[in-house]
Amino acid sequence: MSGPAGPAPPTLTPMPSTPDHAGDAAPRTGPRPAPDPDPAGTATRAGYGTVLRVPEFRVVFAAHLLSLLGVVVSELALTVLVYRATGSPLMSALTFALGFLPYALGGTLLAPLADRLPARRVLVGCDLVCAACAAAMVWPGTPVAGLLVLRCATAFVAPLFQGARSASLADILGPGEPFVLGRSLLRMVSQSAQLAGFGLGGVLLTVLAPRGAIALTAAGFLTSALLLRLGTRDRPARAAAGVRSSPLGGLRAVLGDRRVRALALLCWLPPGFAVVPEALLTPYATGIGAGTVALGVLMCALPVGAVAGELWAGSALTGRTRSRIVAPLACAAPLPLLVWAARPGVAVLLVALLLAGLAQAYTLGLDRMYADAVPDELRGRAMTLLGTGLMTLQGVGMALAGAAAEFLPVHAVAAGAAVLGVLVVPLLLLEVRAAVRAEE
Repeated sequence: MSGPAGPAPPTLTPMPSTPDHAGDAAPRTGPRPAPDPDPAGTATRAGYGTVLRVPEFRVVFAAHLLSLLGVVVSELALTVLVYRATGSPLMSALTFALGFLPYALGGTLLAPLADRLPARRVLVGCDLVCAACAAAMVWPGTPVAGLLVLRCATAFVAPLFQGARSASLADILGPGEPFVLGRSLLRMVSQSAQLAGFGLGGVLLTVLAPRGAIALTAAGFLTSALLLRLGTRDRPARAAAGVRSSPLGGLRAVLGDRRVRALALLCWLPPGFAVVPEALLTPYATGIGAGTVALGVLMCALPVGAVAGELWAGSALTGRTRSRIVAPLACAAPLPLLVWAARPGVAVLLVALLLAGLAQAYTLGLDRMYADAVPDELRGRAMTLLGTGLMTLQGVGMALAGAAAEFLPVHAVAAGAAVLGVLVVPLLLLEVRAAVRAEE
């Protein structure tokens, strides 16, 4: 596959780091010694079975699956519940959108807690908050406004939960490749469970009232909390005792470092461009006369390709190889989506989406680079902010795509997003390379 126009993508070499500041300290300069005896991940070809053999990780994995299915099913059930109560498509759509809106606020304000408090306490507490909100939704007297507030509350704590869980994987599995593979497994489960969760939710709603389905999600959150409380170790907080950091101070501490900032942008921006074609699939499929079955297959293509690519990279490649393919695959990922410019049919578009998904295999190497760039005492807030930025920019990308499609042809908007991806990704890779060289 040919490379994009513009500067050639650089070869990225991850540089491990050690903790050398906390709280709101100034960004680091200079080289960083390696805490990992095998920083490139070349000594062994660790597979997913290695991390699944860790009992504590299996508990985290099961809790993740339960809480994720609960979120997906409750989103669907709550949307149906609000629509039946109001008869308004706008209110129903707003209920679903409220899952994204508080995410940026919660991730920014709560990020310091991921390091200031013990991880198990954070995870169990977030699960209990979600269980309490779901239980309140079940109460028949809860008005629609109350349902929306409760939906916002669950979305508000979600980035803290996800950031604390991601950061705790390094404690459970160890740094380096086990951490990367653990994150990869949870990410693949998230993508797969979202597809399965909507199907499961649809089946549940044929036999249960919406409030009954939400009651099951409350039970799922409680079970997740119980698993995490009893099945994981109580480790101390990463931040030193007495250290306090404001939300803005936490942002400066994490994003004030040039290399961390460049890697964060590389994690955030390409998915923001990639969601544009997904967001426009429904109007595009309608415009070319594709049926609902074809639309469903197209909607699954990108996540299926992403899971397959990540599974291949995690199972068949060494850590060094995963680092080497970051630049070429990141640059290649937007290229198949350029086919939108030719207004393709279903078959061609399906292949393009699958290829774009397969190219997401670079995320494992990128995860390793980001983890190596962040000091231990900032790991929780760094992972929280990483997830927050990713979700926020994807939401913004979807909104901008919809707005642009009001004035421009759908295929032109999707192709334009792909062009932006082709141009921006090499620039981000060059910035990462420059940041690494500045620290050498």
